[in-house]
Amino acid sequence: MINLHFFPSRRIAIYTVKLFVTRSLAVLFALVLVLMTLDLLGESGKILAVPGNGEAELWKYVSLRIPLLVSRFLPFAVLLGTLIAFTGLNQHSEVVAMKAAGISAHQMLAPLILASLVIAGGLFVFNERVVVNANRQVTVWGDNDYRPVPPSTGALSKVWILDGNNLVEADRVGGHGANFHAVGITIYERQNGVLQRVVRAARAVPVDGAWKLTGVRVYDSSMNVVRRLPETTALQGVQPEQLTLAKVDPDQLDFWTLKERIGQLERAGRPIAEASAGLWHKVSGPLSTILMPLLAATAAFGLARSGQVLLRATIGMALGFAYFVADNFSLAMGNVGAYPPIMAAWAPFVLFLLIGETVLIRSEE
Repeated sequence: MINLHFFPSRRIAIYTVKLFVTRSLAVLFALVLVLMTLDLLGESGKILAVPGNGEAELWKYVSLRIPLLVSRFLPFAVLLGTLIAFTGLNQHSEVVAMKAAGISAHQMLAPLILASLVIAGGLFVFNERVVVNANRQVTVWGDNDYRPVPPSTGALSKVWILDGNNLVEADRVGGHGANFHAVGITIYERQNGVLQRVVRAARAVPVDGAWKLTGVRVYDSSMNVVRRLPETTALQGVQPEQLTLAKVDPDQLDFWTLKERIGQLERAGRPIAEASAGLWHKVSGPLSTILMPLLAATAAFGLARSGQVLLRATIGMALGFAYFVADNFSLAMGNVGAYPPIMAAWAPFVLFLLIGETVLIRSEE
């Protein structure tokens, strides 16, 4: 008699979810450990080259990079964990036993899909609370060549804007309201496309529609001289919002802040394709964990004695890899405006959901 309930028995559901979660966490731990080791080997020389940096800074770098690795590779770990769990179930004929009990393929997958939904929710919260802050801090620190960076809420690094014919670069921008400031600002003053002066300032703060620069060094190309000034005023008419909107990185902003920045960009008449695609991807990215059990289900069905378990597991892995490639390609197309933002974020998800469901139905038949 066929089981008409969407979920199998409670015992089977707990058993399969336990296999799925433990294998996925084990794969995630191994991936993060290996990738963090390789990353640290590449960056430790740069970190320790700064006078005063030591073991504490290495651990700081590790603490900032691990959340980024977990966020990026969790869906992939779920894919491999599901493949390992399903391959084991198939080889021990447990899938055959469940089918003999009247449990369909969709019922076997239902507990795993529910567990993946919980993981996706946890990943979204983790991204919003931890990853965006870690990404922002490690980017600012890295752009500062791993020298000490004063704590600054919402700091951005390597910001460029165009002020008339002049180019303006800020090493770091941060603070809010009266505390808003720019550190390491450089103004390239041009006339008819020819560089006339280069003004460098250690710090700049907005004052009465202009900017007060301190610790100023001015290079005049026509006279080939360098002058030093304690302070001066420049950038008349440049608003602080121009600096904060010059670099809107979806990976460094939480969902609601990014949505607010997109509104500011729209009101300023600036392009919003990249930011909008990133906003939608903040939701579709974590939800990709739901696809992984579906794409890996090819390893579960079919007779183990047919000798094709490895082939089916390889097909499941290939489908997962194809999804990540398609997702990155679609997001890149959305960033340049070739795809509508919502399509760039959701098209790969919907496409591979249909592919996985088609493969599952054919396997069940």
